[in-house]
Amino acid sequence: MEKLIQIFKNPDIRKKILIVASLLLVSRIFATIPIPSVDLLKLKMFLSSSQLLGFLDMFSGGSLGKLSIVMLGVGPYITATIIMQLLTMIFPNLKEIYYEQGEMGRAKFNRISRYITVPLAALQGYGFLNLLKSQQILTMTSPFDIVRNVVIITAGSMFFVWLGEIISEQKIGNGVSLLIFAGIVDRLPTTIKTLLLNYSPSQIPTYLLFLALSVVVIAGVVFINEGERKIPVSYSRRVRGNKMYGGVSTYLPLRVNQAGVIPIIFAISLLLLPQFLAQASALISSDFSLKFNSLVNSFMNDMVVYSIVYFVLVVAFTYFYTAVTFDPAEISKNLQRSGGFIPGIRPGDPSGIYLNKVINRITLFGAFFLGVIAILPNLVSMTTGISALTLGGTSLLIVVSVALEVEKQINSHLVMREYDTI
Repeated sequence: MEKLIQIFKNPDIRKKILIVASLLLVSRIFATIPIPSVDLLKLKMFLSSSQLLGFLDMFSGGSLGKLSIVMLGVGPYITATIIMQLLTMIFPNLKEIYYEQGEMGRAKFNRISRYITVPLAALQGYGFLNLLKSQQILTMTSPFDIVRNVVIITAGSMFFVWLGEIISEQKIGNGVSLLIFAGIVDRLPTTIKTLLLNYSPSQIPTYLLFLALSVVVIAGVVFINEGERKIPVSYSRRVRGNKMYGGVSTYLPLRVNQAGVIPIIFAISLLLLPQFLAQASALISSDFSLKFNSLVNSFMNDMVVYSIVYFVLVVAFTYFYTAVTFDPAEISKNLQRSGGFIPGIRPGDPSGIYLNKVINRITLFGAFFLGVIAILPNLVSMTTGISALTLGGTSLLIVVSVALEVEKQINSHLVMREYDTI
């Protein structure tokens, strides 16, 4: 309470929080406006039959479930950012822009990502509308209607990206993450309502077990998300003129979960691919499309096989994404240039080999954690037998991570503005 009072007594921080809250409210209003020509009842039944589409609905902030004008949310922008980060491995110029040109380089990198978002949003919108068309969820399917809806969906996605950037400018958390956070929290009342409607006294022990499991999962998310291995780094003394520089000791923090929630997005994208290929194959042969669809559906409905494949993909992509974003050789070179070294390890290549060994070991824990978090809804559903109790590990991971980030940024604002009184 004391910290809340400090926050709202400070006009600058209060203004930033109110602006962010207003923009999040605007995002939820736009998420309720559906595109034309949609059978919402059929849409709800279709989404509930697919866990993968339910996951995409979460990342769109619930907009996909209403087929709103912002139905894709910030999904295309996240995909564009991932593509750009992967391209840094292929094109040295992009790597130089992102890693060596500072804030200007990152601004240019983000601008290119926004350009890629437009065609990605159009392609994803067109593909999803065709999928809905095949399920007879769209009531009007003329070429003009499809083109109109694709334009609306693309504009809605770019509007969300713009909202995210304005939120980020307030320095109260990452805008894209907060938009996803708002969508997840917005679904909470509906989930509680469903549980109350299906309430039975015989299920009280199950609900209590579910509550206890939720607390354990949240504690685990905080523990892993904040966990890091501190590599000691010392700097040699250097004399320039009459002044001495260096001679200090610090540490290099290596996070247990370097990849965040990105590996889960990668795995979901790969698992979604067969569904879209099955729909697209109808253009070639309807018989082949029916067989392909039947094979894909049998795989998706087998909870055990699906969970095992999902878990393996998340673990593999965690290592892959960590390798893309964390370059031990580059870090060891930067340390050597600045006169830093790891005690007991020679500067240069030996330091890079040591860092690579450490990051591979701690990533093992982060990868298994993300894998368990990803399949947690399946595990809870299979254990309790209650479909309403789908403990969304990915949702909790996002909510807790965003809450921790917002707390850190607000604390930094308080320290800057209330330094004398804290």
